[in-house]
Amino acid sequence: MTATSSTLQDVETLCVGMQYRVLGTTGEEISAIGLGGHHIGRQNEERESIALIRSAIDAGITFMDNCWDYNDGASEIRMGKALQGGYRDRVFLMTKIDGRTRRSAALQIDESLARLRTDVIDLLQFHEVIRFEDPDRIFAPGGAMEAVLEARRAGKVRYVGFTGHKDPLVHVRMLEVAAAHRFRFDAVQMPLNVMDAHFRSFERQVLPLLVAAGIGVIGMKSMGDARILESGTATPRECLRYALSLPTSTVVAGIDSRAVLEQDLEITRTFTPMTAAEREDLLARTADAARSGGFEKFKTTNAFDSTALYPGWLGAPDERSA
Repeated sequence: MTATSSTLQDVETLCVGMQYRVLGTTGEEISAIGLGGHHIGRQNEERESIALIRSAIDAGITFMDNCWDYNDGASEIRMGKALQGGYRDRVFLMTKIDGRTRRSAALQIDESLARLRTDVIDLLQFHEVIRFEDPDRIFAPGGAMEAVLEARRAGKVRYVGFTGHKDPLVHVRMLEVAAAHRFRFDAVQMPLNVMDAHFRSFERQVLPLLVAAGIGVIGMKSMGDARILESGTATPRECLRYALSLPTSTVVAGIDSRAVLEQDLEITRTFTPMTAAEREDLLARTADAARSGGFEKFKTTNAFDSTALYPGWLGAPDERSA
């Protein structure tokens, strides 16, 4: 399926009820919602995770989100098993690494490939770019970018991106450092939700830069891991519809049960972009709750910062010379 126009409506097609969009300038067509990797590792039984992943793919979801560190590797292991039997060819597979050194990044890439039971990762992303020094470490001599570029040359990786959830200024710096090294990312993942618009806003400070550069936009935390719903200011439909109305290539959804899968599928299949009036009304309702970032704890605390809890995942600085 090939897009013929850059407009939001034209880059979407409808297939088995699912809507599809193009990932930046890559030409890759992916589902408008993606399956969140952390949530599909939370089931008590592995077979439950496998069944959930396959149900999502059978329903038309093609974008698979994952990470080397999710659930101590269980998320990748379960997804790898679920993608056997012909499912791998039906998805666009993304995973992330934490390593900031060449050695740690190379090891994590190979571990992810083994767990996911695949020869190639469609999109590899630097995970948790949340510190102002992260870009410098990644692009430094002996840094993680060297391992990623080597993996791409070897055919292990097709596209490269980065993710983060802390502060939009860190994303801006990552883009600036990349430009200084004459590197262009294929995709960027960040929080995009009804409260982000009011507080340390990725939507206002990063999204326009990505759209202008033709970089694929991957939205996440559309419901703030359910915390936005707890505020009582927005419904699941409003939250997901808001994120889908932005110029996103896909919105990663935290789906941990069949009930949530069916809910998100129904919202996506019946999606129509929000009108200006609907958007204004929703932003007005969420403004007070959003002002201090209390429902976006991933921005204001380290509770969501895996690499802050396990700094060894980043790799030791002296590994750069290895």
